[in-house]
Amino acid sequence: MFDWIAFDADDTLWKNEEEYLHGRQVFLQILADYNINQDALERVDEFEVENIQYYGYGVMSFALSMIELAIELTGERIHPGDIRKLLNLAKAMLTAEVEMFDGVRQLLEEISKKYPLMLITKGDLFHQQRKLEESGLAGFFQAVEVVSDKTPEVYREILERHKIDPQRFIMVGNSLRSDVIPVLKLGAWAIYLSDHLTWSHEDDPLAEISQDRYREVKEISQVLNAVEALEN
Repeated sequence: MFDWIAFDADDTLWKNEEEYLHGRQVFLQILADYNINQDALERVDEFEVENIQYYGYGVMSFALSMIELAIELTGERIHPGDIRKLLNLAKAMLTAEVEMFDGVRQLLEEISKKYPLMLITKGDLFHQQRKLEESGLAGFFQAVEVVSDKTPEVYREILERHKIDPQRFIMVGNSLRSDVIPVLKLGAWAIYLSDHLTWSHEDDPLAEISQDRYREVKEISQVLNAVEALEN
């Protein structure tokens, strides 16, 4: 029934959001000495979402948003040394060791024997390529797509370019907004990893989308069984 299975990368195959949570804590610690209202400090997520249209997704977008917000909240009083700390934080995030979820390699070894696999991930091209190479998982994927966003139009272009019928394609990921809803709108299938940590921006109720072509699992180890259940 399925010709291709695609996987998201960040927070699906390897941990990612934990780095951002730590980054936000460091940001708050740096600005703690500037006597800024706590409600204003909690605008980090909101500010980053607003900047997606300019910076896209990924660590560099996160870093630029933190620096810009710090300048705004401090009335341009932010010390250059504190800006340097934010830049060093970004470098540490960009070079952090890739930590895969338990069972990822075993799943890919098993599922790649039955289906060709594709990786479709958002973010900075260089950073995503580095993480994929360091993960040791690159050999499992016959195609890799690093995209600026995951919309129905982006998925449609990928499927058309690879000559894949949407009805014979399944996407696996931890984000309803990015990995599930867009492909369902194309008539494709999806498996949602509900217990994998995700950025709050990626939360999106399924609303009016039919769940006939969608399955929810808690762990990556359950994906193959979910695929086989959808095949039947």
